[in-house]
Amino acid sequence: MNGRKRHLLTDTLGLLLGVLVTPASTTDRDGARILLPAAKENFRRLTRVWADGGYTGHLTDWTSRHLGIVLDTVRRSDGASGFEVLPRRWVVERSFAWLLRSRRLVRDYERRTDTSEAVIRWSMIALMNRRLTARHDQPVPTAAL
Repeated sequence: MNGRKRHLLTDTLGLLLGVLVTPASTTDRDGARILLPAAKENFRRLTRVWADGGYTGHLTDWTSRHLGIVLDTVRRSDGASGFEVLPRRWVVERSFAWLLRSRRLVRDYERRTDTSEAVIRWSMIALMNRRLTARHDQPVPTAAL
């Protein structure tokens, strides 16, 4: 196992909509050509996707022509030095950070890519379950008469 790339598609809250794990030799554009058609089939109202600079080039034209999706790439300014928070891109980076709280996702323990995708889905399901139960455990405010 020489390396993997994890392609995530999230909503604006950072919750997982789609995942694709590929070998590290796969370009970002090729990963998007696999992930986006499946996402468009599952989420028919999907019309705009923000992506980082690795998803530029002919992919922008391909997504608009074949899928009807506007692909906006969020690029880092040329004059920037050091770390810079990029608009819309931080949502996916935050999702990666949430996923790395799972012990099995810190390293590539899985040999197969489909198993790795399943572990990512499982981790996001566990995260969403913790958030849902945390809201229901809060005491209900009572009114005083």
